[in-house]
Amino acid sequence: MKKNVTLIGMPASGKSTLGEKLAKLLGFSFVDVDRIIEAEEKRLLKEIIADEGDDGFLKIENRVNAGLKMDGCVIAPGGSVIYGKEAMENLKDISIVVYLKLSFEEMSRRIGNPVERGVVLKNGMTLRKLYDERTPYYERYADVTFDEMDLTPEESAGHLAEMIRQEMAAREK
Repeated sequence: MKKNVTLIGMPASGKSTLGEKLAKLLGFSFVDVDRIIEAEEKRLLKEIIADEGDDGFLKIENRVNAGLKMDGCVIAPGGSVIYGKEAMENLKDISIVVYLKLSFEEMSRRIGNPVERGVVLKNGMTLRKLYDERTPYYERYADVTFDEMDLTPEESAGHLAEMIRQEMAAREK
């Protein structure tokens, strides 16, 4: 049985905020993969992107996520993890993948400044184009899709914990 939960979704979809609350409810540890990348690289994400470029960052992100080995964790990778085939194969193998679905308007409102947020936007890429490009990947990789709608983070975590428990029970049968 898969003993982890991986949260995927656009930047500002709640992977960290919701992830921490969900981990507490499930009795899991919370793992922010961006912090692992920063620790391994000894640089902040925005420094890695500035030094290595978008493609260099995506290679590092893919390598780190492809090598994750853990149990009993809620894993929050960066929003661009879906571009890494090996990363997603590993995450699908070790966890239930949950897509935190968010409308474009809500995502845009939450993000504010994409550069400060460490969002990988290639030249000429707008947030709208990024949203439209990534959404099919999130939908394809998701075992469970969760739309927060107008719920508080606490309500979202409670609903999501119940969905995860049901998914885990179904997989045990």
